[in-house]
Amino acid sequence: MSHIVFLLVPGVHLLDLAGPAQVFSTAAGFGHPYTLSYVAEQPQVTTAQGLPLVAGLDWPELGPGDLIVVPGWRAVTLADAPALGSATLKVLRDHHAGGGTVASVCAGAEALGQAGLLDGRRCTTHHDVQDELALRHPGAVVVRDVLFTADDRVITSAGIASGIDLALHLVATDHGPAAAARAAREMVVYARRNGHEPQSSAMLRHRSHLDDTVHRAQNLIDARFDRPLPLPTLAAAVGVSERTLTRLFGRATGLTPLRYQQTLRLERAQHLISHGATIDAAARSVGFEDPRMLRRLRARTV
Repeated sequence: MSHIVFLLVPGVHLLDLAGPAQVFSTAAGFGHPYTLSYVAEQPQVTTAQGLPLVAGLDWPELGPGDLIVVPGWRAVTLADAPALGSATLKVLRDHHAGGGTVASVCAGAEALGQAGLLDGRRCTTHHDVQDELALRHPGAVVVRDVLFTADDRVITSAGIASGIDLALHLVATDHGPAAAARAAREMVVYARRNGHEPQSSAMLRHRSHLDDTVHRAQNLIDARFDRPLPLPTLAAAVGVSERTLTRLFGRATGLTPLRYQQTLRLERAQHLISHGATIDAAARSVGFEDPRMLRRLRARTV
């Protein structure tokens, strides 16, 4: 995706908006093709924190590779949510129907529900309003205790800082885990998430631990997963022995450093193949010298 449009509603939470916007803006600063826009139903929106924001009234032309994000807002209940006009809800529906992606942070899931985009799909929201979301949209499959879900180009996150996890996941999906790791480092946040959402990126899925040595090793692997990175080199870079690194890595992630690297390669290769690359081309792109290794890993996954 390249054009990211944030839909702002009255009472929008600053961090729900600023967290994902900062991720995409940071990635754009590193050369990835993201353009950010802000749209509202009125020219000025006052945030929950009292800061007034200026937004455009007209939607830009969007295509299948673009994303609409609905940040959350302050409301005691979802029933108190600002009412969105039928034209706005139609934009959400039409964008998704045309192959685009829609996402929400926190209570923003209510807007996707109003647009009918949660029916039959897995979704989440802030823990305070999960039960209400399920009641208001009985066709939705509300998932609890995860930071975000992704189901058929409808992506929802739990709230506040989890919007950062959601955006990092999308950057990793678009441009590989190294791009997301670089953005996370620039923002001085861990490229991690908690929970066991299977549709999250491998990079984020194996970051829900607190071992700084392993995080530093993962940073190196994330940044060069498509190149050889022998265990002695990796261990020396983080200042521990090979045996210690293997032990710490396994305890924190359940994987060896090599298996973690292969997981990143496999996920990136699967993404390339889903976008038309041949297995041989995908294998070369992610660093496999022999395409048969990629075929074996894909067969094991299946």
